[in-house]
Amino acid sequence: MSSDETGTAPEPRDRREAVRVKAQQVKARQSRNRVLRRSAIVLAALVVVGGGALYSWFNIIEPAVSEPTLEPTKFTGDDGVVVDEAMSKGMATPAPTETPAATPAPGAEPIQIHIYVDYLSSAAGEFQRVNADQLDDWVAQGAVEVVYHPVAMLTSKSNGTKYSQRAAGAAACVVEYAPEAFAKFNHELLVNQPGVDSDGFSDSELADRAIATGASDTKTVRACIENEDFVAWSREATERALNEPLPGTDATLDGVPTILVDGQPYVGALDAPEEFAAFLLAIDSEAYLETATPTPAPAETPAG
Repeated sequence: MSSDETGTAPEPRDRREAVRVKAQQVKARQSRNRVLRRSAIVLAALVVVGGGALYSWFNIIEPAVSEPTLEPTKFTGDDGVVVDEAMSKGMATPAPTETPAATPAPGAEPIQIHIYVDYLSSAAGEFQRVNADQLDDWVAQGAVEVVYHPVAMLTSKSNGTKYSQRAAGAAACVVEYAPEAFAKFNHELLVNQPGVDSDGFSDSELADRAIATGASDTKTVRACIENEDFVAWSREATERALNEPLPGTDATLDGVPTILVDGQPYVGALDAPEEFAAFLLAIDSEAYLETATPTPAPAETPAG
């Protein structure tokens, strides 16, 4: 009995052809995958570069809006604060020095004293320490009007903490929310200063001192100081003093303390209250002589 033995297995040549075709398919698939990967990389790079360029373009068209500087509202137009009540010194003062009383001439306006202070300036502290008593007396008499201008000239002298700016900003917080405490707080910061090239007081310590010197709205004052609400303002106020004429003068600020008496700079000893009193009296006398109305001479009667 015969059987049909017709084979179904491929010939060797057919097998080789099938392998060759399969290899070509694999190679083509690998090449296609490489192309896709490269295209994806190029596309991602274009997105990054294009996105940056687009971001820059929108920034040119519509620049980012920065938050406006918070401005205290109770300072004078030249960034000063008027001490219109007797100063409370809050600490022992030096033995009184006999100085002449500064009393304005009859009918004259109070003498204007502008004092520019940096709360890290030892010279400003010395002037305050030895002159606070007589300034206090003159204010109480109505003889003078004292205007303090907190500035930040020594910002780089506090190990990067920007103490001068922070202290001036803290003073602005007290003026804004607890003006009744400014005189004491100002005196405290001037006569009990941290050392130059130290970190200075922290914001929390500044707030503690503000409250200890009588700031009544403790919560608001503390938040203002610790949030540094007016630090940017203190920087801008200093720039204005450095670039704009000081009250009653054509000069700009070039150091601290700067003391102006009716627009005239005091250049005498900072630790000699009697010398400052003499300067003030000289200014007052000059003002009186300039404004006094001369007494008319009696009319001559012709001889009869």
